[in-house]
Amino acid sequence: MRTALALILALAAFSAVSAQQAGTITAETHPTLTIQQCTQSGGCAPLTTKVVLDVNWRWIHSTTGYTNCYSGNTWDAILCPDPVTCAANCALDGADYTGTFGILPSGTSVTLRPVDGLGLRLFLLADDSHYQMFQLLNKEFTFDVEMPNMRCGSSGAIHLTAMDADGGLAKYPGNQAGAKYGTGFCSAQCPKGVKFINGQANVEGWLGTTATTGTGFFGSCCTDIALWEANDNSASFAPHPCTTNSQTRCSGSDCTADSGLCDADGCNFNSFRMGNTTFFGAGMSVDTTKLFTVVTQFITSDNTSMGALVEIHRLYIQNGQVIQNSVVNIPGINPATSITDDLCAQENAAFGGTSSFAQHGGLAQVGEALRSGMVLALSIVNSAADTLWLDSNYPADADPSAPGVARGTCPQDSASIPEAPTPSVVFSNIKLGDIGTTFGAGSALFSGRSPPGPVPGSAPASSATATAPPFGSQCGGLGYAGPTGVCPSPYTCQALNIYYSQCI
Repeated sequence: MRTALALILALAAFSAVSAQQAGTITAETHPTLTIQQCTQSGGCAPLTTKVVLDVNWRWIHSTTGYTNCYSGNTWDAILCPDPVTCAANCALDGADYTGTFGILPSGTSVTLRPVDGLGLRLFLLADDSHYQMFQLLNKEFTFDVEMPNMRCGSSGAIHLTAMDADGGLAKYPGNQAGAKYGTGFCSAQCPKGVKFINGQANVEGWLGTTATTGTGFFGSCCTDIALWEANDNSASFAPHPCTTNSQTRCSGSDCTADSGLCDADGCNFNSFRMGNTTFFGAGMSVDTTKLFTVVTQFITSDNTSMGALVEIHRLYIQNGQVIQNSVVNIPGINPATSITDDLCAQENAAFGGTSSFAQHGGLAQVGEALRSGMVLALSIVNSAADTLWLDSNYPADADPSAPGVARGTCPQDSASIPEAPTPSVVFSNIKLGDIGTTFGAGSALFSGRSPPGPVPGSAPASSATATAPPFGSQCGGLGYAGPTGVCPSPYTCQALNIYYSQCI
């Protein structure tokens, strides 16, 4: 009896330290980032958040000293013979937020530069131990972006991901790191390159190789929304539903893109791919050489936070002018400007994809993640091989009959992309709030910046006798200040939603 009791106590003691450990060599001090929360009744008020570096970019060392647990893309065989032992032996240390690590937070903005020529990822915290959770049904999310040297082969991104608020601290007993150290990342890509999943080191089948023995590779899955993935050539936004909205460790076929737990491809809106090749880029409708604002609205079936998500609508603002999203111009797809289940089904049919988006629950499933709350991730990538899906002209020049397949004008051979100056992306003036409150007259749109031109909403009242908007342009909707209800013959003004009517 005594022997059995001793064994139970020993196992309990081991499990208490079998998850991620927090290091003490470098103090983890989170820089603040001020965002704004806006309401119809109270306007916009500052909300203080903090930024934290993802665990994948941290120094991981032995709990008893300075020995690297992970070095040169390899786990130490002695410290990390298996996931549980590795988690017990290794600690995540504090991060450098002084700018030498590619992070430059300042007031209402944060600048990201790639680390070691590759990438970087941050999350927003509500406090030092919990992520800021964004519940955005019947809300909008707005930010300013500048993209110095963000050329072919690079991408600056903002994602919403259904991570646990505490980074998995409560789920996995013994986990001493949690959100404070940037743990718990997941996405619909079910990434296999996450160093710790479920509080354990992802050492078996590391980076998805299946040649190793053991249980094979693991991935970290959850619903996510790519609010923004862009360089100066192309931009994309896309929801990605998973059959499980909370962070889930996958293995084997569950990790498989589109046929596993998640829809990895998502329902993608890229203006270039959708048939408008002059909308986004240097000197275009949205001029990527200058600062601009991105607005994303999450519209529900009953226009309340209790309804199902039915539409994700995009607007841009530059030089004080509201720019409606580009109109789809692809045979077989209706001329839409927003992501809806109908658009996603038509996109799938036109581009010859699978029905994975619908099979994983479509917008309704994404909406449930938004209802529960999602974590904001800011990142930058500098790898041509990893951005071909965003900006490459493939395979349009190989198959000119495939309309709208090209994502941009960048070479389809990543080796052909010339080396560019170090890219950087500046995200600033982040706002969330009731629809229509984060931009427009009276909303302090630019938060102290003074762009040329009138503030949105300051245009004269609309008039039916004003010049009719051309085909594809806005002709009405809540908050619209131009000529309403008039279009050139034979087109008519059709409501796509309560905020946007279009000449079709």
